[in-house]
Amino acid sequence: MIVSASRRTDLPAFYPAWLAARFRAGEVLVRSPYAANRVHRLQLNPQTVDGIVFWTKNPVPLLPYLDVFAAYPYYFQFTLNAYGRDVEPGIPSKGQVLLPAFHQLAKQLGPERMVWRYDPIFFTAHYTPDYHRKYFRKLASCLQGCTRTCVISFLDLYRDTLAGMSGTGLRQADRQQMQCLAKDLARIAAGYGIRLCSCAEELTDLPIAPARCIDPDRLSAQRGERWDVPRAAGQRPACRCAESVDIGAYDSCKGGCLYCYAGGRTGGKAACHDPDSPLLIGRLTKEDRVEDRPMPRFSGGQLAWW
Repeated sequence: MIVSASRRTDLPAFYPAWLAARFRAGEVLVRSPYAANRVHRLQLNPQTVDGIVFWTKNPVPLLPYLDVFAAYPYYFQFTLNAYGRDVEPGIPSKGQVLLPAFHQLAKQLGPERMVWRYDPIFFTAHYTPDYHRKYFRKLASCLQGCTRTCVISFLDLYRDTLAGMSGTGLRQADRQQMQCLAKDLARIAAGYGIRLCSCAEELTDLPIAPARCIDPDRLSAQRGERWDVPRAAGQRPACRCAESVDIGAYDSCKGGCLYCYAGGRTGGKAACHDPDSPLLIGRLTKEDRVEDRPMPRFSGGQLAWW
């Protein structure tokens, strides 16, 4: 099984010691986001985990722990946006912290294991389409040779997202604006050797491929194999991600991003984190029901002939 770490919160940035401890211990408990007292137990070892996808805006706190994950194929989905502290208050300096970290990881792991995310894209009086073009070019020039892929998406206007963005003067983009900007970003990215892909966006009439953010090919290539992994169920219709299991928890991210889809503007549950607990947030209670989560194996199969 592929482990997603995590769409629900930034584990590398805010919970790296806990994440490493869970892999050292060989198991993790994950509370269901849909049934409060339902808890899944996952075995974390090279026999059950095919690979890991790290999602983060700041991998620096995880760097001292990378040796823990050496037995697994893994790659980073590393978000670098155009926004400042007015929108992403808990994210450190790009120039002083994040870009150097991206360069360090690319040198250590290789550019194929570094996916740059520039998302979600939205417009305000300050963050205009032209602003995005200029900032994207600046980032692309800094990341040349450090990544082969950039993933974009446009802001989805969920109720909680709109509430978080209420003071920004958010301007709803029309399809023509999105198409025009996406086309320009693809051209800019190509100039720096970066292929632009889109996450769950209908941009099929542009030279922009649909992304597969949980990508078994990117993992299996690290073992010289090809894996047959089913598409994830329960995602948006345009999502092409492979099946995975997420070990994070909603409303626990301390990044404070105003647009957060995962309840992370306040990070309200973060105060209940216990670094020694097998759960990311809190501990088991007598009302909890613990079930072993099946971890079907996809790796160890067909060798790739390339």
